[in-house]
Amino acid sequence: MDINGSVALVTGANRGLGRHFAQELLNRGATVYATARDPRTVDLPGVRVLRLDVTDPGSIEAAAGVAKDVTLLVNNAGVATYTNLLGSPLDAVRLEMETHYFGTLQVIRAFAPVLAANGGGAILNVLSLLAWANYDGANSYSAAKAAQWSLTNGVRLELAKQGTHVTGVHLGAADTDMMAGWDVPKLDPAFVAATALDGVANGWTEVLVDDASRAAKAALTT
Repeated sequence: MDINGSVALVTGANRGLGRHFAQELLNRGATVYATARDPRTVDLPGVRVLRLDVTDPGSIEAAAGVAKDVTLLVNNAGVATYTNLLGSPLDAVRLEMETHYFGTLQVIRAFAPVLAANGGGAILNVLSLLAWANYDGANSYSAAKAAQWSLTNGVRLELAKQGTHVTGVHLGAADTDMMAGWDVPKLDPAFVAATALDGVANGWTEVLVDDASRAAKAALTT
């Protein structure tokens, strides 16, 4: 799709990757709705600020009622509790699944009619190489991202009939607040946002941002 002139909505746009997505979209000539649980935390000039908590269906419906001109939806909002599936509080496991799987699904369900009314448009889901791999200490996150990956593939099939293109982007670690405590190589989040949006512009179904995500997917066949 042509991002210049599009109307984009980014979830979790107050910091990290979401803020970089919003900025890159502005740079490319899009009108941008920047959403967050607390709108006061969005400090990016030039955006339209909306409250949207992906775990709150009421806030999702309210945002969809306001942003009726959206043609590009970026599902970026996420959470990391750094917990395993066993021996960890079940509430932490539920939070990651509620955020990444059910939250993404609810946002898509709310905005699918908006996208259809505006010609189809596109959806970008921010995934992770951990959709394809597990890490002791973050297995709950891996399970939630694997579910979100499957969701991405499923809604792609279901939304094709209304002309909505769906792209999933996978990456390793980006240099954001979420990964601040991890001593691993980290990607520039501005690079991640630009690469992912290149994929949307080119009509790709999947964007593998780095060698780590490419290796994780290749390992599925071995």
